[in-house]
Amino acid sequence: MVISLNTPATEEALLVPQRAMLDVPHELVEHVSWLLYEHRLARNTHWRKLGCFKQALLTLVHLRKNETFSQLGAGFGISQATAWRYVDETLDVLASWAPGLHEALTGLGEGDHVIVDGTLIPTDRIRADEPYYSQKHRKHGMNVQVIARPDGTPLWFSRATPGRTHDLTSARAHGIVQACLTRQILVLADRAYQGAGATFRTPYNHHREQPEHYQQFNRDHARLRAPGERAFAQLKTWRLLRRARCSTRRIGTIVQAVHTLLACDYRG
Repeated sequence: MVISLNTPATEEALLVPQRAMLDVPHELVEHVSWLLYEHRLARNTHWRKLGCFKQALLTLVHLRKNETFSQLGAGFGISQATAWRYVDETLDVLASWAPGLHEALTGLGEGDHVIVDGTLIPTDRIRADEPYYSQKHRKHGMNVQVIARPDGTPLWFSRATPGRTHDLTSARAHGIVQACLTRQILVLADRAYQGAGATFRTPYNHHREQPEHYQQFNRDHARLRAPGERAFAQLKTWRLLRRARCSTRRIGTIVQAVHTLLACDYRG
């Protein structure tokens, strides 16, 4: 009798543990493991299948390589369910350290400027899931907003909203417009934020039909806004956020967790 290699009977047998290089600093793994250690002390957890360092490594592998929980479990010698539970716990711990909006803007005020932009975190969704389908990007996903420094360093990432949410609607819902107005912080944003008013500055429409100083304004505006793309580029170096297979309700937590990791990297 011939058994196909793709049947469930041999699925687990095909998962071969192996060691692989992970392109993150050793200090970052240690930092995450210390956060887990403090979390375990607070919960009075005496024993786990994996120690803090390996649990931290497990989560970073998942985020960096977007491996499935079956692959993670095989590689670390634990079950698929345990791998999911450990990763989920670590993400919650990391996300709890991400700054809130008002905390992120602390120290900024009149005379300072930031860059605000939105991106789509692609997800595996069917066409029937209309709220998650972005007409702009022609794919399903979740909308995430960022506030970045002039050099592109992310200050704050928003929670994730369904992909069809317009950037301006999302910015208003998250309180970005009001928070920047309260502190009189100048905001540079693209055309998607036209109509925000307050302290937002967006490019002119049909600038080629306008006087030269309008065109020069748009060129200067684009040059100053360009570094904001670095924030999303850094976010998506973590492959899980290039195409998320998890529940849409967890994407916001993952983004917050990655922000914590990026902040740790800057301090290092």
